[in-house]
Amino acid sequence: MGLSEEHAQALAATGRLVDGVKLDQLDAPTPCDGWSVRELLNHVVSGNFWVGELVAGRTIDEVGDKYDGDVIGADPAAAYRDSALVAGPAFQEPGAMERPVAVSYGPVPGSVYAGHRLIDVLIHGWDLAVGTGQDATLDPALVEACWAVVEPQLDELGGSGAFGTAVEVPADANLQTRLLAALGRQG
Repeated sequence: MGLSEEHAQALAATGRLVDGVKLDQLDAPTPCDGWSVRELLNHVVSGNFWVGELVAGRTIDEVGDKYDGDVIGADPAAAYRDSALVAGPAFQEPGAMERPVAVSYGPVPGSVYAGHRLIDVLIHGWDLAVGTGQDATLDPALVEACWAVVEPQLDELGGSGAFGTAVEVPADANLQTRLLAALGRQG
């Protein structure tokens, strides 16, 4: 299975967790420091919409503020589904993984962006599960795929400010625990 398929599977897995979010949980805190469930959902949904724009060759300036603010509205699950229908197929277009994508830290090949989106979608899915009291066990195959992206970039990701400070875990901790700890989460 390739990165675009793993990203699509992470979108689906997180979508199931989004479906489990109750509207009265939107103000609940998440493990993502300072973000409520609503703020986290807005981040993930807008990020998914950005994938379609950037992979299609648009620049950040061209997209502008189109996805700023509240993009989930009154139906977060529908907003997430709509955004996943944009993000998943974008990386599966012919040439998408090789084409340069003008992200804020780029341009980078689509494969690099897809890897970062895999991390974002999967880990924030875990954040949502924890914040809403759902089962936070991640698909082991997706954990392995995410670890394959994270491990060679541990120093860069840790210094990016996008994730929390790495958490110490026992050497024999399972891969999900090690992945979460590397990204500043205790799981």
